[in-house]
Amino acid sequence: MNRFVASVFRPGLFNEKVAVVTGGATGIGKAITRELLYLGCKVVIASRNEQNLAAATKELQALFPKDGSTRISYATCNIRSEENVKSLLSEVLQQHKKLDFLVNNGGGQFFCPAGDTSLKGWKAVVETNLTGTFLMCKEAYNQWMKEHGGTIVNIVMENARGYPLAAHSGAARAGVDNLVKTLAVEWASSGIRINSVAPGCIYSETAADNYSGDVFALVKPRLLPKRAGTPEEISSAVCFLLSSAASYISGTTLVVDGGSHLYPALTMEVPD
Repeated sequence: MNRFVASVFRPGLFNEKVAVVTGGATGIGKAITRELLYLGCKVVIASRNEQNLAAATKELQALFPKDGSTRISYATCNIRSEENVKSLLSEVLQQHKKLDFLVNNGGGQFFCPAGDTSLKGWKAVVETNLTGTFLMCKEAYNQWMKEHGGTIVNIVMENARGYPLAAHSGAARAGVDNLVKTLAVEWASSGIRINSVAPGCIYSETAADNYSGDVFALVKPRLLPKRAGTPEEISSAVCFLLSSAASYISGTTLVVDGGSHLYPALTMEVPD
């Protein structure tokens, strides 16, 4: 067992499987990639930032020195571009000859009141989180999974009560949630399962860098476990849904938030 990687699943569970993980170089995506590699999967990580991709690939290869160089690779891709997405999936299939898993983790957002959100900002978030996820699913289906089956997991967010200060992201993720239900029905006959994982408040260095101020200290009192979650706690949920243990689960969203969806909204209070 690699002492740098922890997993509740047995090593080798995903031997000879091939996965694409968007946003796989940082934060939650990096944790997912790390666990997939530990479980024997071949992984292609993709994002727009080649520097992050190269650094993550080098780091993760070092964790698996015997075969890491052959099981992880990266490709730059803007998931908002249909041509980029088509090229990415084509390259993966040319390299690995198949695609078993797709993890749509690529996304982004920023905090801003809805009334102050520009159309440009709205489009950027919606096109990344919703359109990008759709394009990745569509190309994975058309280029491979339609004829061979496969499993898709999308990373969304816990937003059952809306997402104050991030209306663009809340709307986009809700769209992905409905997309999952739709595709689970349309693509079931191809042997495709598709689900989502909805993280609550998850601490990572990437998240800490992205948000100004001590957001995590602000929301901690409203978290039922009195702590933020970890990327690894999301990764284990993703690996469960990818595994045969979830073979009868499709079209659903698994909320991983320590029960915090039962408590008042985290991002703002209603003024008097």
